[in-house]
Amino acid sequence: MARACGAEVCHLGQEDFFDAGYQQIADLRPGPVPEIGLSTHGPADAVRALSAEPDYIAIGPVFQTATKPEASPVTLEYVRWAARHVEIPWFAIGGITLANLDEVLRAGATRICVVSAILNAPDVAAACRQCRDRLP
Repeated sequence: MARACGAEVCHLGQEDFFDAGYQQIADLRPGPVPEIGLSTHGPADAVRALSAEPDYIAIGPVFQTATKPEASPVTLEYVRWAARHVEIPWFAIGGITLANLDEVLRAGATRICVVSAILNAPDVAAACRQCRDRLP
């Protein structure tokens, strides 16, 4: 569907496809496909996701998050694991705020995804700048 729509990026969560989907993603390569990102919730998920050769992975939720209240946090330990073991771009996601961003960065993240802390901010543009300015 992403290819048919001309999307530049397609992100798939753990709930978005079944186990065979990893092989289907790998089978699309090479070819004119959008960048593909996959969500992971721990090292075993990351290893499985990396076998599909995505362009990036997301790791999280790092902290409890209002956007997925049923999801258990993966903690900063998974961020540290990713910093040591994942060789493609990866993004820390889930419950990241300006108050805990430095912890996430110290754990090894260099890319983040932030939703609530930006969308619920009184000044969305300022919140974006504050996050961006703290990234390496």
